[in-house]
Amino acid sequence: MNLNIFLQNLSNGISLGCLFALIAIGYTMVYGVLRLINFAHGDIFMMATFFVYYAIALFSLPWGVACLVAVVLAMLLGRTVERIAYKPLRNAPRISSLCSAIGMSFLLENFAIVVFGGRPKAFYRPEFFSKIFILGGVRIPGVNFITPIVSIIFLLILTYIVYRTKTGLAMRAISKDFDTAKLMGINLDRTISFTFILGSGLAAIGAVLWALRYPQIWPFMGVFPGWRAFIAAVIGGIGSIRGAMVGGFMVGLLTIMIVAFMPGLAGYKDAFIFIILIFVLLFKPEGIFGEE
Repeated sequence: MNLNIFLQNLSNGISLGCLFALIAIGYTMVYGVLRLINFAHGDIFMMATFFVYYAIALFSLPWGVACLVAVVLAMLLGRTVERIAYKPLRNAPRISSLCSAIGMSFLLENFAIVVFGGRPKAFYRPEFFSKIFILGGVRIPGVNFITPIVSIIFLLILTYIVYRTKTGLAMRAISKDFDTAKLMGINLDRTISFTFILGSGLAAIGAVLWALRYPQIWPFMGVFPGWRAFIAAVIGGIGSIRGAMVGGFMVGLLTIMIVAFMPGLAGYKDAFIFIILIFVLLFKPEGIFGEE
């Protein structure tokens, strides 16, 4: 019985960890290229769920098509955010870019309140994702099956792009030395825009999977997943894709296991995550897989 409970929560933890990993990679990619935290990342995550919602509600698109449209729109939104909030300040002091990033986050949140309304909305979830599968006494929702598969597929695609394509080579060159990469003929604007587009696409995929898991959307829904994913990226080593993946799994598993096996401390699960973050910053400031 105890083993079944452990396996039940392990499946939930792996599923949640995959979601945090997808979101954390968006943070770590932008930081790796620009040395800048994209604080609007969690809000692009939020906007993607509303894109799906209204694609179905207003245009009666099939669920799969609506998700594809949402991913494309999120990518365009990510590129627009980069053009408006970050590109004009590329040569400005870091504090200016930081303020712009925070301002863009508030702008998207308040835009969503004005346009979509502040009341939570039910996210449409196909029947398969609500179905419960029983494996040896362990009850696993359909979304827990799909989430790791989808996450792994897109993480493999991302790894291929970063390490096996010319664009990925350009991204890695910029992350090592911004000025030298420019002197070598790398198109900085195009590469940076592509980084934002790719990160926003991953955020949108993570958002759809998150909304399938927790089928309720509202303008501030990206805040807590965004911050936890950011912490995951820092723990794993911000700037490292592998670190973001490991950090995401750690945060996801910890979140579920504390609630499952220490219910009296469930309200302090975020405190435990921050304690781990503090210890990592104290003893290994660059993160588990980060570079000095």
